[in-house]
Amino acid sequence: MPPKQQQGNQRDTSDVTNYMPEASDVPTPIRFFGFDAAGFDAQMVSWNLPKFRAAQIRRWVYDKLVSEPALMSNLSRKDQADLARHVAFQTSTIATHQRSSDGTQKLLLTWEGGPAASGPPAGANAETVMIPDGDRRTACVSSQVGCPVGCKFCASGINGAKGNLAADQIVEQVYRFNTILQPRGERITNIVFMGMGEPLANYANLMQAIRVLHDPQCFNIGARRITVSTVGVPPKMRELAHEDLPLNLAISLHAPNEPLRKQLIPWAEHFALEDILDAARYYFDKIGREITLEYILLAGVNDQPDHARQLVKLCRTLRANVNLIRYNEVAGLPFGRPKGDDVVRFQEILRDGAVNAHVRKSRGRDIDAACGQLRREKLGESNGETMAATSGNVSLPVVS
Repeated sequence: MPPKQQQGNQRDTSDVTNYMPEASDVPTPIRFFGFDAAGFDAQMVSWNLPKFRAAQIRRWVYDKLVSEPALMSNLSRKDQADLARHVAFQTSTIATHQRSSDGTQKLLLTWEGGPAASGPPAGANAETVMIPDGDRRTACVSSQVGCPVGCKFCASGINGAKGNLAADQIVEQVYRFNTILQPRGERITNIVFMGMGEPLANYANLMQAIRVLHDPQCFNIGARRITVSTVGVPPKMRELAHEDLPLNLAISLHAPNEPLRKQLIPWAEHFALEDILDAARYYFDKIGREITLEYILLAGVNDQPDHARQLVKLCRTLRANVNLIRYNEVAGLPFGRPKGDDVVRFQEILRDGAVNAHVRKSRGRDIDAACGQLRREKLGESNGETMAATSGNVSLPVVS
């Protein structure tokens, strides 16, 4: 029955246990994946619904991977209808789904209806990749549409950044893969923020997404299984150290000295390398997690013995391991994949210098798995241009 009416058309909700606001009260649905358990509980209470209803919904969404209210059989039909009107679950569509012969999968997600106010414009899209490795299923997640950093060798930043992804849009990337993995009885076990965008440039949405992913009543992914990769934003790196979460921090280094780094990474003009390394040391002191230095090897640019020796000296200034990544060419960019002998020699110099260095195996090379390539290709198709990139590679960080 509808709530009793009082003067001034105010509703008396004192005897109503299943009350949700009418459409006029909530102009747009709330986005479920933007709320951790406590936040969603509070939202239910604000609608005069009991907390246990929120717990029921979470069990359907996270345990059973059911996000369609009409299928939540222990809710009344009225509650199902109210939930469908006032709560949005999966708000994206899968524009492209690629599968590699090695098990890697890549999605291009599009938000046609327009995301939250803090997000990018309607029709914006972003990539996410799932990399299988033994028992691990790692989601490489995007935090922005495009990228403001503009690394000279990367496809993501070629057209700049179009906006931040809202927290729910970041989280939804992981949920999409959980639904894809469900028939095999698998779930995402690890998260790396190494997709499109600079995560620390979208700090508030990043942290809310991490809280949802980490929440035991939501995705329940341990903080030590979550890696935040940054080109280096010292103030935010220090702020991250005070979040009381033992997250893994990775720095996209790609050069052992300041001049070369500024050539390769335009954003390096904003923050001095020493300031970035000092913030990394601060993070280690506070959190106790070894820093990962991401280093893409570019043929003849940063992959020579002298570069390796410089990197050894840099690594002696902080607790870090080095993740060496063999570059895979992007059409239209003047960088090449390093020779195998150069990669081996580079790693040997690092190890001889007592640096823990790994050459990460390339994944998804028969699909557009490298960051930004699939989106760039799709943008080219929509513009009637030839922008197809060559097949890419995705590498996994060292996460203990």
